[in-house]
Amino acid sequence: MTSLVNHKRPSKRKNVAGDDVQQAGLPVNGNLEMLTDEEDEDDSSSDDGQVDEFPEIVGQSDSEEDSSDGEVLEDADEDEDADNDSDDSLHIFPKAKTIVSTITKQPKLLYPEIEPEYDSDSSTEEAPNRVGNVPMHWYDDLPHIGYDMNGKKVLRPARGDELDKFLATVDDSEAWTSAFDKNTQTDKPLTTEELDLIRRLYVGENPDASYDPYEPTIEWFTGKGKEEIMPLSGALQPKRRFVPSKWEKKKVMKIVRAIRQGRIVPNKSKTSTSKFEPFAIWSESSLAQAPPLPAPKPPLPTNAESYNPPEEYLPSDQERKEWEEQDSEDRERNFLPQKFPSLRLVPAYDRFVKERFDRQLDLYLAPRVQRVKLNIDPNSLIPKLPSPNSLRPFPNYRSLQFHHPNSRARCISVSPDGAWVVSGDENGVVSLWETIIGREVKWWKFDGKIGALAWCPKTDVSYFCLGVDEAIHFIIPPNVDAMILSLTQSVLAPSTLPPPPANPSPVKWVTPPSASWSVDKPILTIQLPSSSGIPTNFCWHHRGDYLAVVSSGGAQGGVWINQITKRHSQAPFKKIKGAVQGVLFHPTKPHFFVATQQYVRMYNLAEQKLIKTLTPGIRWISCMDVHSSGDHLIVGGYDRKLCWFDLELSEKPYKVLRYHSRAIRSLHFHPTYPLFASSSDDGSIQIFHSRVYNDLMTDPLIVPLKILRGHHVVEGLGVLQVKWNPKHPWLVSSGADGKISVWCS
Repeated sequence: MTSLVNHKRPSKRKNVAGDDVQQAGLPVNGNLEMLTDEEDEDDSSSDDGQVDEFPEIVGQSDSEEDSSDGEVLEDADEDEDADNDSDDSLHIFPKAKTIVSTITKQPKLLYPEIEPEYDSDSSTEEAPNRVGNVPMHWYDDLPHIGYDMNGKKVLRPARGDELDKFLATVDDSEAWTSAFDKNTQTDKPLTTEELDLIRRLYVGENPDASYDPYEPTIEWFTGKGKEEIMPLSGALQPKRRFVPSKWEKKKVMKIVRAIRQGRIVPNKSKTSTSKFEPFAIWSESSLAQAPPLPAPKPPLPTNAESYNPPEEYLPSDQERKEWEEQDSEDRERNFLPQKFPSLRLVPAYDRFVKERFDRQLDLYLAPRVQRVKLNIDPNSLIPKLPSPNSLRPFPNYRSLQFHHPNSRARCISVSPDGAWVVSGDENGVVSLWETIIGREVKWWKFDGKIGALAWCPKTDVSYFCLGVDEAIHFIIPPNVDAMILSLTQSVLAPSTLPPPPANPSPVKWVTPPSASWSVDKPILTIQLPSSSGIPTNFCWHHRGDYLAVVSSGGAQGGVWINQITKRHSQAPFKKIKGAVQGVLFHPTKPHFFVATQQYVRMYNLAEQKLIKTLTPGIRWISCMDVHSSGDHLIVGGYDRKLCWFDLELSEKPYKVLRYHSRAIRSLHFHPTYPLFASSSDDGSIQIFHSRVYNDLMTDPLIVPLKILRGHHVVEGLGVLQVKWNPKHPWLVSSGADGKISVWCS
């Protein structure tokens, strides 16, 4: 309005204003500037949403500019106004106004903000299309669908599953009247016309509501003045138009023959005055279906149902009591025979109505099948095993006993010839005694408790090793043949030491001088690294050159493999998951078994890779042993389970045995006989027959033979270790009561 009032002011004032604009540095044509946030806060207050003309700047002082920041300047003459009016009619954008910035004190153009809800062409649309004419599958892998007026991404709305859709229909009764729009990714309500169109399509009607199926037919070629004068085609009539069809003749003759033979009967004329003619339903059977089967006759009465039965049919008091205690379904007959002196003294049958009712149910309703209980003897379900007497020999009595006073007999080992037994206790005492008579030949005393003992399996040498605190001592027993003694000394303490390995080991091999060799001292000592702990498990390779040691601590899981001939020790594992409980060498292959708390892993030492991981399902594995064939493995645990694995089959146990009432401490296969033994903290030893067949289709035969009892449970510990005699079916056991027993057959 201000620009209209000041339209006819003197041109002198206008020229002055024009000079001020040029002095301010504003070009005549004008440039757009982006307002900052501070300028928007101050200048947006002067914009009330109306589209004004360009404001004019009045050349005044700074104080006047501050007070008149939003005044409109008149700087257009009549010719310029005419030009502006013609330009405004062609300009589609809103007009800008010139204001003075409060920050830079310079004039600038200010355009009104775009209001999408009012000025946009799509403001009247309920669900505007934000992607245009673009396939919606382009947005399948993107988190947004289209862009808004400001160019920002419109995120894809979250959609629930089918359960959420069902709950939405329960809460909203009008939810079924909407459809999913792929362009906007929202549910769009359907109009009344669309719902009516869907209803018409659903019932099979014409989609067009204005369509009238009953409107009169438009006669195009009939009627007055519409007769067809010329034929539609000028071609000659085909022959089939005037020659009878032989195929139609064949079809007609086929129907005529069927009528003559009676296979096609014409329909009888139905009269409206048809009467119902009664007929006898029992006179003759219906031809449509087979006659029903005759009802089965009840069984004839026997002597037991007589009013005066013989004496052998009358039940005794015990039989009557048993009959009353049985269920009605289990009884052999539903009555008890009774004896009356005469027929007139027989009372009425109390179960007559019940029996007749049950018979009618059987005949007229549905045949009822009563489940008969199977009388199976529980003993017949137990698999038939061979008699233990046919599986002899096996140990069944205690032949002799050796005693370690005031200490627990922790570990034992039997010599390869079966003549000697070496045993160790927690006081550090190691005893060597004869197997047959139990006479102690020699004993050694060490500082610390004995953790493990193992006799070398080679027969051309004779020595055993024992584990004390972070050390492994090799001892030659007394009374050894001179040839075997010299060969043993050359193996354990050679005159020329082998060259050191390329990778030095933290394990030290110490041999005393030859002048100080004696039966009372070890001939060789292996010093394990510090903090390795007590060696708890020894395992010799079947050739007798490698010794695997498991200690209670250490960085490499406490596993060391020592080669005697090269005097070299190495840790096969850099890191092992879980604490190692025991290790084993495969008897025929270069495989290595490592038992942790819950798994048994089998490694190939030649290829240095993991072959298989066995899962016995035991909470804490305590011991294991491998069969002499190498195809079977037994694993025992502290949760009283004994698992038998067939290494050629699954990683799960083939059979799980539960014969002990407390934790299993030791397992051992006999090297030659089909026997294995298990010891437990319940003080008992279980002897099993374990025959493995060469036929792969035959399962191993496992038969429990004998339970050996003779050890006492001391402080919750029973039999700690069992070992077989390699030459005889004899068993040596050591217990927490300090006793070592030899069990013979």
